[in-house]
Amino acid sequence: MPPAFLDALAAVRRSSCRREIHLQEIPAPARLAPYALALSADVHERLGRKAAAESAQPAEELATGRFVLLHDPAGSALWDGTFRIVTYIRARMEPEMGNDTMLGSVAWTWLLDALNESNASYRQAGGTTTRVLSESYGTLSERSETIDIELRASWTPGDHDISTHLEAWADMVCTFAGLPPLPSGVTALPHRRLS
Repeated sequence: MPPAFLDALAAVRRSSCRREIHLQEIPAPARLAPYALALSADVHERLGRKAAAESAQPAEELATGRFVLLHDPAGSALWDGTFRIVTYIRARMEPEMGNDTMLGSVAWTWLLDALNESNASYRQAGGTTTRVLSESYGTLSERSETIDIELRASWTPGDHDISTHLEAWADMVCTFAGLPPLPSGVTALPHRRLS
């Protein structure tokens, strides 16, 4: 493996993401670049121990996403570099927020804010947002309609310190999940229900 990609992998291992997010390595796409790493992320509703023990259903998924790091030592004119980060995030929205016509631009702002607040150097950022309305009929008509927001984005990191990019992206997944932002150096306390 090229030294630059090994350095990027080491930076990913050094990353310190919020504990509410569950990261897992998944198979990377093979045709996009000679070298790639892919991670999945999920944020679930946190239940207290007692509530979790009493519940027959798993905690509700609040947001999910994919983070893919691509590397082509030959570089790419489209990327304007040798690395590219490609991401996907999906989250269910409350109906009043999901129906807001500004939701797409807000989701894009969450991406840029997360990268800027993490001091992640980047260029060539681009992406799309999609609102997905699901309505059920027939035997499923009892289900209420849902609205999901999806963000597909990519950008070229300005340096090989991929940890800041992964941390920014993880913060963004938490934002999509509706979790409040945490100031630098602050750790969220676990949610506990008193009974």
